[in-house]
Amino acid sequence: MSCICILGEISIMAAQNFLWSFTKNCFTFGLIGLTISDRYASIVPVRGSSMSPTFNLTTDSFMGSLSDDYVLVEKFCLQKYKFSHGDVIVFCSPSNHKEKHVKRIIGLPGDWIGTPMTNDVMKVPNGHCWVEGDNPSSSLDSRSFGPIPLGLIKGRVTHILWPPQRVRHIERKNHENILSPS
Repeated sequence: MSCICILGEISIMAAQNFLWSFTKNCFTFGLIGLTISDRYASIVPVRGSSMSPTFNLTTDSFMGSLSDDYVLVEKFCLQKYKFSHGDVIVFCSPSNHKEKHVKRIIGLPGDWIGTPMTNDVMKVPNGHCWVEGDNPSSSLDSRSFGPIPLGLIKGRVTHILWPPQRVRHIERKNHENILSPS
């Protein structure tokens, strides 16, 4: 009988060791993943048609997130705010910090931006940038809320990762609304 008790205790100890080891590994990989996502790169879904045709060629409300493009966002550009005209960025909404937007940088600090609909000209202030969607008819961007602070930028989009048939590098595109670079 004592032999069975010893075997039972050994199996309980083995199960506890396995669970402890498994928990430590999950916690460790979770911390590493969180660090990578926070400091170096992350994967973000692009929803809506404001960046079409660059992202989400077809918007199907029935399919929902199955038709969304998923993009790789690098965060090394945040160290010294290394951005260029035409970069596609992810940033927090100026009015709701929980919302993330994906838009293209049109103007950097000191640039003069022309708005075709109102024929106004505006200088982008220091510490800000002007962003617009690639599909102006369905984009809520700097034409609506003005220049955004560089501190709201969360990273630069470098690649489409999903769906598989659209995997590719994202190119910079210059915009015609810049009147005079800084």
